[in-house]
Amino acid sequence: MIVLTAIVAAALDKLSDLQEHFDKDTHAASKVKDLDRLTDAQFEVARKAGSDGNFVAVGLVFEKYRDNVRACFDLLRKQEPDADKHSGSYRHLELQVRRGIREVEDTLLTAPIAMRPPLELVHKDLLDIDDQLIRLLFPRQTTASPSIPLSLEDQP
Repeated sequence: MIVLTAIVAAALDKLSDLQEHFDKDTHAASKVKDLDRLTDAQFEVARKAGSDGNFVAVGLVFEKYRDNVRACFDLLRKQEPDADKHSGSYRHLELQVRRGIREVEDTLLTAPIAMRPPLELVHKDLLDIDDQLIRLLFPRQTTASPSIPLSLEDQP
């Protein structure tokens, strides 16, 4: 029991240090990279809390993860608004968001019904951010595309 408590305390210290570093970073591309390490620590803590049945803590971790993703996304759009020119950071964030979506979905499968609403809200928010990232990375073609005949009869 004492060993388990020490492991959890160490994980929380690491998470706190990573969160502090993340919060201080003001450059979008490096903040996206910092999110990787922070996310690993957050998901580790969430998994441990879930295995202990502490889904309140799991919900809080995922809400903080969502807030971190949103902070990265907002800073990225502010500092590097052209996703075509800076696609690497946008793609990296999109992959990170997909990972978070899968993690939340896996947790939703095991969470008690009473604890699902906050997780479902985080899931929806992550899906919305992912949709926005996809639209920025792959904008619809605005130029007129050549008309494709519907049948052979429509051809001249």
